[in-house]
Amino acid sequence: MKLEEFAYDLPEELIAQQPAAVRDQSRMMVVNRKTGGIEIRGFKNFPEYFGRGDVLVINDSRVIPARLSGRKETGASIEILLLSRRETGETPGETWEVLLRPAKRVAAGMTIVFDGGCRATVLERLSDKRWLLLFVTDCPFDDFLARWGSAPLPPYIRRGRGNSLSQADLERYQTVYARVDGSVAAPTAGLHFTEDVLSAVRERKAGIASVTLHVGYGTFLPITTETVEDHVMEEEHFTVDEQAARLVNGAKRVAAVGTTATRVLETVAGEDGRIGPVSGMTRLYIYPGRPFRRVDALLTNFHLPKSSLFLLVCAFAGRELMQEAYRLAVENRFRFYSFGDCMLIL
Repeated sequence: MKLEEFAYDLPEELIAQQPAAVRDQSRMMVVNRKTGGIEIRGFKNFPEYFGRGDVLVINDSRVIPARLSGRKETGASIEILLLSRRETGETPGETWEVLLRPAKRVAAGMTIVFDGGCRATVLERLSDKRWLLLFVTDCPFDDFLARWGSAPLPPYIRRGRGNSLSQADLERYQTVYARVDGSVAAPTAGLHFTEDVLSAVRERKAGIASVTLHVGYGTFLPITTETVEDHVMEEEHFTVDEQAARLVNGAKRVAAVGTTATRVLETVAGEDGRIGPVSGMTRLYIYPGRPFRRVDALLTNFHLPKSSLFLLVCAFAGRELMQEAYRLAVENRFRFYSFGDCMLIL
């Protein structure tokens, strides 16, 4: 398949720069993949679609304040995005794989200084964009991050100088059920939930199961291959515990909240759709033609054209139906991407 087949036109003004005033006030498009029916509702109506025998699967990964601003020894500013922690053995400090911007004139051995009593040494270049840094802080590294790190918002969400809302952004760029630190991007389908909506789901006798997938740098990576099948996903760490496996295996219908929960379930599901407790790495890439073994319904945001996430929803509901749904979303001025509205595919 050619990647160009998964393009669509999106006016830039529909890319949401701020979240809805209240989480559950987002709009929700409901798509029935069996009948092709499409209706427009509000996210507060979400619980109406679930009841006894259904299980929602959420991703409880928590976004860390992974963006840091530092200075080279020359005084020039440099921005760092933390990607993943590396084992350091007995070496003091924290070793992280990071992105640097700008990366010109960065070399191994260089020192980067941060406010809050932190210095980082550039250990080596891993690729064109990735570097390995050793951080040494005056306090525990997690405390330093909590004080000096900011929300790792996607590049299409712009915050101008003097309009830095790092604490507010980090709060809203986090699900209400986030529990396990590790993501550098939010599992955005979950951003719409409030405790009231979760309670309403439970009142309808539907179950809620938590899995963990730490969203990594791969979520930012565009597909650069002309052919869909040639793309390779980045590895991401996931965990499914015994309670989640028991709930999912006992469900009549499984609804995944987001593409991350979907990828966890489809990574671990056997041919019979059953899952077991397991922890590991996945680089599962779902595109049209791949069967779904466990996921029956999917809540998801509106994704970038020609992205691996858009390919996943096309695999789940069909390319033609998704392109029609996205056309209607544009026509009805839905808000797109991380802070935007959502789609429930039944």
